[in-house]
Amino acid sequence: MTSTTKARVGFIGLGIMGQSMAGHILAAGHPLSVYNRSRDKAATLLAKGATCCETPGHVGARSDVIITMVGYPNDVEEVWLGAYGVLSRAHGALLIDMTTSSPELARRIESAAAEQGCRSLDAPVSGGDIGAREAKLSIMVGGAPEAFEEALPILQLMGTNIVYQGQAGAGQHTKMCNQIVIASTIMGVCEGLAYGKAAGLDLPTVLKSIGTGAAGGFHLNVLGAKIIAGDFAPGFFIEHFVKDLGIALAEAQHLKLELPGLRLAHKLYRIMIEQGHSRLGTQALYKFYGENA
Repeated sequence: MTSTTKARVGFIGLGIMGQSMAGHILAAGHPLSVYNRSRDKAATLLAKGATCCETPGHVGARSDVIITMVGYPNDVEEVWLGAYGVLSRAHGALLIDMTTSSPELARRIESAAAEQGCRSLDAPVSGGDIGAREAKLSIMVGGAPEAFEEALPILQLMGTNIVYQGQAGAGQHTKMCNQIVIASTIMGVCEGLAYGKAAGLDLPTVLKSIGTGAAGGFHLNVLGAKIIAGDFAPGFFIEHFVKDLGIALAEAQHLKLELPGLRLAHKLYRIMIEQGHSRLGTQALYKFYGENA
């Protein structure tokens, strides 16, 4: 590959966020190969010139840079390390896992990648469907500094706040910090709005006051507005958030930390799943409070 040739990019996982992220890479002129278990989700990208592959291994064989954005750690493990995974066919490539997964798995992938002459980064993101669509994701990166510098031009197609955090696993640990903060923040938004409703206040008017004060922020101003409008469509699925909080709890236990806010949020969101709300957005936690307000 010459300095003027666009890197061949492979993208695996075309869900709510992955679809937009892959689209930005294709729009920048990179030859794009994609894989998704549900092939119909690739239709829009294929119509714009992407190539569909039969397995993650095929993506690995035809790409200089391979990115994954899948659901769960077991999906990450299968896609990278499985019999038909990326590393069964990739050689000398740059590997970037943008799924929220475990730090330990990130280190295992880096070790396996090195055996194939590949570089590996864990680069989970924050910003949800809006950040993915607008290419304004926050990207937290772990791995070798040289691999980070190599990846930066590709990452800049998807995000605006891209920060190197340290060696393999550091990106995932940083994402756990993010999810822990979000967990208690969403509970606070839901409880504040439930209180306002119970007190007979007009919630849009409440939001005008508190949204520009110390309580203001994305979760109050954006998700709070969605709650008031009764919009519980997913920017990020509850079932995936529960997965993230479970990883954070396991890591906190390993670090001998007791985090009661995290533990409570995990419990409440599991109740939401039991009530059949797993595919709603995280703001749907309001149903736990608001329906009784």
